[in-house]
Amino acid sequence: MTRLDADEAVATESAVECPGPRALLLETREVPLGGVRAMSVHRSLPQRDLPLVGAWCFLDRFGPQSTRMRVEPHPHIGLQTVTWPYLGDVRHRDSVGSDVVVRRGALNLMTSGAGISHSEYSVGEDAAPLDALQLWIALPESRRHGGPAFEQHAELPQLELTAISGPSGSATVVLGELDGIASPATVHTPIVGAELRLPPGSTVRVPLAPAWEHALVAVQGEVEVAGVPDEREAAASARKGEAEAVVMLDTSHLLYLGTHRDEVVISSAGGATLFLLGGEPFEDDVVMWWNFVGRTHEEIVEAREAWEAGSDRFGHVVDHGAERIPAPPLPAVRLTRRRRRL
Repeated sequence: MTRLDADEAVATESAVECPGPRALLLETREVPLGGVRAMSVHRSLPQRDLPLVGAWCFLDRFGPQSTRMRVEPHPHIGLQTVTWPYLGDVRHRDSVGSDVVVRRGALNLMTSGAGISHSEYSVGEDAAPLDALQLWIALPESRRHGGPAFEQHAELPQLELTAISGPSGSATVVLGELDGIASPATVHTPIVGAELRLPPGSTVRVPLAPAWEHALVAVQGEVEVAGVPDEREAAASARKGEAEAVVMLDTSHLLYLGTHRDEVVISSAGGATLFLLGGEPFEDDVVMWWNFVGRTHEEIVEAREAWEAGSDRFGHVVDHGAERIPAPPLPAVRLTRRRRRL
């Protein structure tokens, strides 16, 4: 999670220019967490050339696997964490007094603001099946210095996905807004996070906000995504009057769709579950290191020192003692902002 080049951070706050429709398959990578967690995750974001999709700056899938999760208290700044479970129960405790069980069907949203700490334990003492998405949202300048918060939402709005052929699909609007349907969860930038479900033999239209950028991640099954030509072939295809290309998406890739689309067409022969993420291109480049999202090297150093010193900035996680995850050492170079290269 640490960028190791030595470029100076840029101090300006400006909207990121996105290049229009894209069709980029970006491979997920396995990341061993090790230590007391003894887990592996598959990471889709950040990518070296694509650090954000809208305000989404991080996406891990921890599972499916059988494991005993023990993530001791650790800090965050400058972000919201989104936990969206598929299998297994996880106990979440944090420094604003939350002590809840995270389970399938409920959104768990933690806002760090200037500082929060939390822990995550699987329920029970033995290894158990576990599968979930954990995502981070970079907070804008207007909210990232504020106070911490936590909310859980078990009732989320549903949306029918119009069928082109076969049965209709459905979407759960986990966060933000999709086709005018809004999640009750608190957000601070224009954004969408939605679970899409396709029954076998279904081809559906997924509505998109044209000014936003979007990406798709397959959670279960394989899908064909139509109307997303590779940009290197798009002009040639248009000249020839050819139909747009079809991209095959499986669980080992993220498909980046870019901007300027009002819909995308997806189909699955055997049925599939996907997660759609997107939003307005974020206001700024960010510095990401360990569990921190900031704008400068100095901010990250200050947050690390505060955590190591046991500062009140991060509070104390309810029902925990002195156990905590120490911050790793900083690299021997200046941390710089992650810049889009696509």
